[in-house]
Amino acid sequence: MKKSVLAMAVAASSVAFAAAAQAEVKIGFIGGFTGPIESLTPPIFDGARLAVAQINEQGGILGGQELAMPNADTTCSDASAASNAADRMVNTENVTAIVGALCTGATVAAANSAAIPGGVVMVSPASTAPAVTELDDNDLVFRTVPSDAYQGQILAKLMLEKGFDEVAVTYVNNDYGQGLADAFTTAFEDGGGTVAENLAHEDGRADYRSELGSLSSSGAQTLVVLAYADGSGQTILRQAYESGAFTQYAGADGMVGDSLVGAVGADALEGMIATRPGSPELPGTEIFNQAAQEAGFDPSAVFAAQAYDAAFLLALAIEQNGNAEREGLSEALRSVSSAPGETILPGEWEKAVELIAAGEEINYEGASGRHEFDDSGDVPGVVLEMAVEGGTFVGKGLIQD
Repeated sequence: MKKSVLAMAVAASSVAFAAAAQAEVKIGFIGGFTGPIESLTPPIFDGARLAVAQINEQGGILGGQELAMPNADTTCSDASAASNAADRMVNTENVTAIVGALCTGATVAAANSAAIPGGVVMVSPASTAPAVTELDDNDLVFRTVPSDAYQGQILAKLMLEKGFDEVAVTYVNNDYGQGLADAFTTAFEDGGGTVAENLAHEDGRADYRSELGSLSSSGAQTLVVLAYADGSGQTILRQAYESGAFTQYAGADGMVGDSLVGAVGADALEGMIATRPGSPELPGTEIFNQAAQEAGFDPSAVFAAQAYDAAFLLALAIEQNGNAEREGLSEALRSVSSAPGETILPGEWEKAVELIAAGEEINYEGASGRHEFDDSGDVPGVVLEMAVEGGTFVGKGLIQD
């Protein structure tokens, strides 16, 4: 009798455990928690987690299941680490989809090694290199940021408009740096400017004085550094300032972090020019800004809004798909992000669930803008001018093409 009762109790607990295990849907997050963007990653992760928290506070996903977000470190610069992170998400955590990666090389490695073979949709909030467009991905890799093919053109336009007609360029030798440098130099020269030197460098070294000697010997007084705030970009700017060879610095999104200013020095970088993907002035932007402040992180942090949108869009796609399976998710993602449909703004999860349940179409307009994915999973976007003023990066306004 006791054995029968015990067996029934064990069986009941097993059923309860199985039910609990099934009452959770997973969207993974993979990003550079260590490495050359480690100071940029926490607010990006916070943006994605804010979307998850709002969804769970408003009743959860797929009829009340909890949405979870396991995470893994890609290191940004190590392809094997990125592959391992994606493999863990796809094959161990059994996620339905992935937010990430952040650095382009990590996204490409994660996609090719695990996500594409596993049929898992990835939405990167930060991978900007043109190489993402070129992936043979079975419509599985998307991003909520514009390509550097666009950002590079806008940075060139900005510098030409400010009167800079000759620059030296150094870029980190990977997909991100190469793609951005190619776009920038082409646009700068097409606009009448001169790129006196265009030099690749390897990340993670302690000394770039040899490269700086070549760059300064070109005679250019303005140095454009296309790298990472916690990696080579920081070291190059510090050693460039110490050399006294340049009077002006510029960079792009990977360099926009106050940790860079703190490490190199506010006086050294005062007036530095940069660009980063921005958010248009839409209703969703202000809604996100307020929610992020209440959650305790800076809504203007680079890629935080794009990460929120990536997570919220994937959750909407899962709800639209009607299950936590991977099949059909990319089609659902395109559906919830495109017109026609009832507008869904950041945080409007309950409204979206009710409309989906009623068979109505929805169209998400997010924290970082509208995300009408093209055939390659790319989106149009806007670029924000940044400058170092008073020891911090500040936004100077959106730049129109």
